[in-house]
Amino acid sequence: MVSRLGLVALIAFSLVPSAVRAQAVKSSDLVKQLAQLLDQKKLDAFALPDAQNPGSYVAALYIPGTQLLVVSGKYTAPALMSDLLAKKDYRGAYSELVSAAVLDSKLFVMDTYADGLMLKPSGSNAPDTVGAGTKSTTFDGEWKKAKITEADYARTYAENDAAYSRALQSLIAHLKSAGT
Repeated sequence: MVSRLGLVALIAFSLVPSAVRAQAVKSSDLVKQLAQLLDQKKLDAFALPDAQNPGSYVAALYIPGTQLLVVSGKYTAPALMSDLLAKKDYRGAYSELVSAAVLDSKLFVMDTYADGLMLKPSGSNAPDTVGAGTKSTTFDGEWKKAKITEADYARTYAENDAAYSRALQSLIAHLKSAGT
């Protein structure tokens, strides 16, 4: 009985990384959509109020074919942010949010290669990095070096990928509906 239970636990644990890898496809597809919209509208940055979280904003800086930087969080000077958004100064809004978002509300994703958040880089590619509040995680596949379990690494990845996907969805929805 104990050996069957152990086998079931081992199988379930071994499936976590493959389930998490499948989630990367979600952010990957969303990044592609966002990149296409930004290219179509000839924008390298975009920002908007976060409809899901009053007082919060979402912004992106896109370097075509190279990197997508996305930040979200509460901002303590909403009048300044509103002014930047009204002027369509999306790069300025991005810069403000990166530098002055309330730390415990902040999500900052550095999506290397603008290909979606990856659990670990392929080959010699650089890893993606996420700053969530006061914690920064580099998704390099080196969970032992980070002194965490593989399950914690996978859980952290899944949580960050879900948050990144929500931010991407907000940006995409607004770009599709707005004249920008």
